[in-house]
Amino acid sequence: MMRQVIKLGGTLLESPASRDRLAAEIAAECRRNHTVVVHGGGRQMTRFLEERGVQSRFLDGLRVSTPEVIDAILKVIAGTVNTELVLALNRAGARAVGLTGLDASLVEAVRTRVELEAVGEPRKCNGELLDLLIQSFYIPVVACVAGNRNDGILNVNADRMAVACAAGIQADRLLFLTDVAGVRGADGATIADLSSAAARQLIASGVAQGGMQAKLEAAQWALDQGVREVWIGPGFEPGLLEHLHAGEGLGTVFHH
Repeated sequence: MMRQVIKLGGTLLESPASRDRLAAEIAAECRRNHTVVVHGGGRQMTRFLEERGVQSRFLDGLRVSTPEVIDAILKVIAGTVNTELVLALNRAGARAVGLTGLDASLVEAVRTRVELEAVGEPRKCNGELLDLLIQSFYIPVVACVAGNRNDGILNVNADRMAVACAAGIQADRLLFLTDVAGVRGADGATIADLSSAAARQLIASGVAQGGMQAKLEAAQWALDQGVREVWIGPGFEPGLLEHLHAGEGLGTVFHH
């Protein structure tokens, strides 16, 4: 069976209807392929913090992670978002297990820049735990929280977390399910097939910036880690995983 990591953007998990649809599709997928799910929850985080009078600050697209932010991450991303997704998957017939990068030191991360405070970059995924689970047809559902013994709990970008997990299980494929149709070119059209060189050109020209630039950089890192194929596409499209299984082209396939 193919090994794959599916990364779900937090916007796809906001509404119960979207969450349940994706859960049903992933539950069906895990009968075909060994699957790990990684998720974010940035929009839910921002809303939670605003309700408590905490304004989010970002540098280069990364949330400055003060102690208040880390507390919110544990409550929202590792807590509510993770638990609701696990429940939805289990209702759909899967056997989902909620995890963070801290469980059994699954993903070790180190602090990046001082001005970002407790923001981490994953350095190593100890894939043994994921292997044990997927070989027994469980679905690990990993929230983007990691750390190490010295730095404590760190906020990790969910795309980078997904790459670390994909490298840890030597995944054949990494899927980024997003709220956009795929990678767009200068003309606004979705690019079906994208090489590393073309991706670098999109970034250099400013066509790909912000969240899409981060996706492309994460995709390149995944290829460098030995993942054979990275796919970026519309998680809002019903039946998306079935379309991919049937070889129907949606979104963008990224390769060397």
